[in-house]
Amino acid sequence: MPKSKPLVIVTRKLPDIVETRMRELFNTRLNDDDSIMSQKDLVDAVAEADVLVPSVTDKIDASILSQAGENLKLVANFGNGVDNIDVGTATNRGITVTNTPGVLTEDTADMTMALILAVPRRLVEGSQVLASDVTWTGWSPTWMLGRRIWGKRLGIIGMGRIGQAVARRARAFGLQIHYHNRRRIAAATEEELEATHWDSLDQMLAHMDIISVNCPHTPATFHLLSARRLKLIRSDAYIVNTARGEIIDENALTRLLEAGEIAGAGLDVYEHEPAVNPKLIKLAITGKAVILPHMGSATIEGRVDMGEKVIINIKTFMDGHRPPDRILPSML
Repeated sequence: MPKSKPLVIVTRKLPDIVETRMRELFNTRLNDDDSIMSQKDLVDAVAEADVLVPSVTDKIDASILSQAGENLKLVANFGNGVDNIDVGTATNRGITVTNTPGVLTEDTADMTMALILAVPRRLVEGSQVLASDVTWTGWSPTWMLGRRIWGKRLGIIGMGRIGQAVARRARAFGLQIHYHNRRRIAAATEEELEATHWDSLDQMLAHMDIISVNCPHTPATFHLLSARRLKLIRSDAYIVNTARGEIIDENALTRLLEAGEIAGAGLDVYEHEPAVNPKLIKLAITGKAVILPHMGSATIEGRVDMGEKVIINIKTFMDGHRPPDRILPSML
């Protein structure tokens, strides 16, 4: 007799309201202490589960999926991207993969805009002055001068949901919108955003005042901003990344920041998370970078919405229908 409820194993602690609902609907095994699961833990989980709910911190690669039990039919990622999952291997083994698109768009765009403001205007540096032991002597005409963003050119790499949401915010701050995307967006959207398309990423990088990375991490975008491309960026320009750390050659970026060949960086993601390059930390201390601990999507509302998406995908799949957020290798 088939089980009345599927065994759903969740790899990280989720918001209480999400976990409560999952317990009601499924035979759910939770991670109460939120510890990152080891490779052995993940192997044990896929060997037993009907559904695995991983997050960005879990690498569900071929070595894990090759040890999946016959019951595992769905990997419902708690996250917008699926770069932590070998979708090709999963598909070949008859395992469906889903994600949680759309619900993080506005939150991530808010954080991107915050960094676009914070880096040129030196907001973190200013805050640290008042929080340090140094006595602030008051306003001065030439102290803590940053750069105006009104009228500057913003180059968005990746004009999907998040890129477009960033563009809408940036227009309200008087930025000129430019973008490079795998496919040109619809003419009506271009007109709405007053956005200029650049077919050549190299040429766009060389002409921008601020660059925002908003594309997904895929094999095609790994080190999209290579050492060669980063050298195209002007010495008075800024770069912001709220997408994935692997898109930028982090060592090359660090060298250029240290040398003053790029004016500053605002980073919420890192190439080797959770490790952060010590040189980036030093750059942050000296005011050449604003670094955040991957908190672009960290709102209560966003995380609850993600959980609801996961639940809908599981429920739809278990009811015998195609889940709304299924990911296929051809989509990557």
